[in-house]
Amino acid sequence: MLALSAGGRWHNAPFSPDPAVTASWHTPLRYAPQQPGWLAHGFRAPRALRDSLSDRGSLTRRLQARHADFRVAPVARGLAQPFPDETRLLRMPPHTLAYVRDVLLIGDGRVRVFAHSVLPRPSLRGGWNGITRLGTRPLGEALFTNPRIRRLDLSIRRLDARHPLYRAAQRYTGMSERQLWARRSVFCLGSHPLLVTEVFLPVIDTP
Repeated sequence: MLALSAGGRWHNAPFSPDPAVTASWHTPLRYAPQQPGWLAHGFRAPRALRDSLSDRGSLTRRLQARHADFRVAPVARGLAQPFPDETRLLRMPPHTLAYVRDVLLIGDGRVRVFAHSVLPRPSLRGGWNGITRLGTRPLGEALFTNPRIRRLDLSIRRLDARHPLYRAAQRYTGMSERQLWARRSVFCLGSHPLLVTEVFLPVIDTP
């Protein structure tokens, strides 16, 4: 298992579940996806982005249909602290680590999407444990081929430099836009959740 050290480097670390956190997942899950700043609909987004933001289908398949050379480029993965609004959404205690995976979705040689997924540590003992071994395979292939996986409501947000997700996208893509649009949703496999957020780059719908 990979962990994030104080110096910001990934290193191997043993995984042991936190009993207090694990116990909290024995109760039915309830989420409030529309937290402050997150919208239930993309009506405030640019018209050209609204279809992409609200489409509940597989983004991977959508990009594969448009770009014959579609590929996934992992940029970070391992145990790390989720962003504060992610911790609240997933009902995780503050300062709890989760398995975080950041990838770039690339088509025709251009970064189209920055994808960020958060898997609470108790979920690593459930059906999601294969997530840590995806490598360059798209997460969407697993999410939309397993009938046991439920997708909850989409939430949409305009990001700027005040949000850590924007800063992560900027760090990995080098983009200079002042604002980006993102969407996120929780996927449930039994009682185990996985949060997936997709940040759309301005070239998402360009050839």
